[in-house]
Amino acid sequence: MGVSAGVGKSTFARELGEILNIDVYHLDSFYWKPNWVEAPQEEFANSQQEIVEQDEWIIEGNYNRTYDIRAQHADTIIYLELPLLVCLYRVIKRWISHIGETRSDMGEGCIEKLDYPFLKYILTTYKRRKKQMRDQFGNLIKSNSDIKVVLLNSKTNIRAYLEALSQSKVDD
Repeated sequence: MGVSAGVGKSTFARELGEILNIDVYHLDSFYWKPNWVEAPQEEFANSQQEIVEQDEWIIEGNYNRTYDIRAQHADTIIYLELPLLVCLYRVIKRWISHIGETRSDMGEGCIEKLDYPFLKYILTTYKRRKKQMRDQFGNLIKSNSDIKVVLLNSKTNIRAYLEALSQSKVDD
């Protein structure tokens, strides 16, 4: 999970999946139908329920309306929190890199786009989401002592976490 679009959730999840040899599921690919049409809520929730019933999985994305489905079955939640300007830069860079394409972590037929409402959403919700996410994870830890929440709040911390996991797999 992450504080904002552009924080690096998809890239991190792909690298984590490669290191751990676990399938990665990108929520955007279940939520968005061709031409940016939202999936029905029940269908979106059911697709996640099917995933969490597997023995191992990595699910990438936020989507707070279905957060409980994932949180009830997760052993670890990794939360990425980078500065707002980094997230905005990455969103713009991603758009430039994928103009006219559908990213592999996105719903089929959803051509990369960048518009004012999306940028405004990032700018106007970042601070509130940062507080909400931290509160949400704090409450989760209080109610479920078995779950581990990992906060990675710098590019250095993110890289070090992945490198440590990779090294531990080599040592096994």
